[in-house]
Amino acid sequence: MSQFTTRPDIRGTFGTVTSTHWLASTVGMGMLEKGGNAFDAAVACAMVLQVVEPHLNGPAGDLPAIIHLGETGETKVLCAQGVAPKGATMAHYRDLFGDGLIPGSGLLATVVPGAFDGWMLMLRDHGSLELAEVMAPAIAYARDGHPVLPRVAATIAGLHDFFRDEWPTSFATWLPDGEAPKDWELFRNPDLAAAYQRIVDEAEGTTREARIDAARKVWSQGFVADAIADYLADASVTDVSGEAHSGVLSREDMAEWQASWEAPLSIDYHGWTVFKTAPWSQGPVLLQALRILEGVDLAAMDPYGADFVHTVTEAMKLAYADREAYYGDPDFSDIPIDALLSRDYAAERRKLIGASASLEQRPGRLPGLEHLADAAIARAARDFSAARGASAGEPTMAHLTERRGDTVHLDVIDQWGNMVSATPSGGWLQSNPVIPGLGFPLNSRAQMFWLEDGLPTSLRPGSRPRTTLTPSIAEKDGTRIAFGTPGGDQQDQWQLIWFLRYVHHGLGMQQGMDAPLFHTAHFQSSFYPREAKPGEIMVEPNFGEAVIDELRARGHKVTVAAEWTVGRLTAARREPDGMLTAAATPRLMQAYAVGR
Repeated sequence: MSQFTTRPDIRGTFGTVTSTHWLASTVGMGMLEKGGNAFDAAVACAMVLQVVEPHLNGPAGDLPAIIHLGETGETKVLCAQGVAPKGATMAHYRDLFGDGLIPGSGLLATVVPGAFDGWMLMLRDHGSLELAEVMAPAIAYARDGHPVLPRVAATIAGLHDFFRDEWPTSFATWLPDGEAPKDWELFRNPDLAAAYQRIVDEAEGTTREARIDAARKVWSQGFVADAIADYLADASVTDVSGEAHSGVLSREDMAEWQASWEAPLSIDYHGWTVFKTAPWSQGPVLLQALRILEGVDLAAMDPYGADFVHTVTEAMKLAYADREAYYGDPDFSDIPIDALLSRDYAAERRKLIGASASLEQRPGRLPGLEHLADAAIARAARDFSAARGASAGEPTMAHLTERRGDTVHLDVIDQWGNMVSATPSGGWLQSNPVIPGLGFPLNSRAQMFWLEDGLPTSLRPGSRPRTTLTPSIAEKDGTRIAFGTPGGDQQDQWQLIWFLRYVHHGLGMQQGMDAPLFHTAHFQSSFYPREAKPGEIMVEPNFGEAVIDELRARGHKVTVAAEWTVGRLTAARREPDGMLTAAATPRLMQAYAVGR
């Protein structure tokens, strides 16, 4: 494989920002140039991503982040994953859906909005700039316009009739003249701009921290919460099931929830310490896969060859099978995470990797928890006969429909060694109608709960849905890397592949992102309609026909994607001498790394 890359690694010592949209990356860098730190830059970058990639995230979505504090050396997790409302009881949802699926869009799929409060908590506790300064670029792009991405325009165009007939507030916001925006024309969201400006204006206080806390209160108890509650009081909207439903989110739910800090999970892998979020996310999947692969000589394999693709795929199947059986909110369930991450357990799982592709769902059978493994296997085999409406809930890439949501990602490092890896998502323009006067919709993360008792992922008021969002930080001998990607269930697959090639084969940061990627859909999807596709993998065509033929000969059900359509990775690295390096995928021609 060629050593040439589509772009250079960005290098410098002052700071770097990399994200899934060049405008957001540039805005984040601007905060560093103003004297801000990585946390100021991350928040400003994220607010702009909400404006320029509204089909991928929004302020009422959700957010996990892993941060590293350069001064203290502490690494910690920001959890801004909202919880199920008090009215989201099993009895209420079963009355509507039996033991079927929570729809992948609409008001019943909504949990408490988390992203905005999460970003404000990061800014308050670790930022240095004023709220107004950090939010100014997003307000300006929403008010004055930004060049709309072709994928945003296509997504809106694909929902023209549905918005017109079923979600009129979304029609007014995304098709203000009755037509979808054209590629690259200036697109404005005046209601969002006005809402953000009002939050800033009402955020009064005698200190910077007090003003940020005031903004959080304006969101959760002020005019934002009022607008959401007033709309939900009598709204009944058509969702992906094809039927109209009312929501259960209340003012009380909004007022009582706040984002929080917690410790990360971590393991050691070939000298690297890899940090991930807890099992309320899919983050431990990457750690489990690394544990399984720890005893395999990956360095001896061609990183673009069939052996590598097969072995990594089979390891991912095993790790994701455990996700489906055992992960969930540890505040509500006793998650056996120590057992799942142990070397002894991984060694037993490793023995299951054979010469041929497995077509079975094979969660581990932990003592006393065998019923959870059996339940996961049964769910994966079940036909839910799910309706397929116009606003679906599954994150996708360019090779799938434009009507579904996805995610964004950003990585930031400043001159002081502060780091942020964050994967905001939810609140897509496809997920729910726009709240009148606010310019943004609610999220649809509740679709990840099951209407089945006794599971770590059972629907419970106050519980976090087991999200797919999963940023990463890794360190070795003073070198630290922040990395991640959008992509739903694929996130920890693409990150794993990139990281393995970096560790075992010496691929450069950009080189690893340009390299051909793959992922499996073998396990049960996290998103409505919750399908499992045993044995299926998707590969990019630049693996070559020989590799693809070999994978098929081993029993993999291979789909060849269009060129340059799998994975949206970004990454930033800091070395002990202060040298910074950053990279961003060329896929979709949106993501960019900037720095100096």
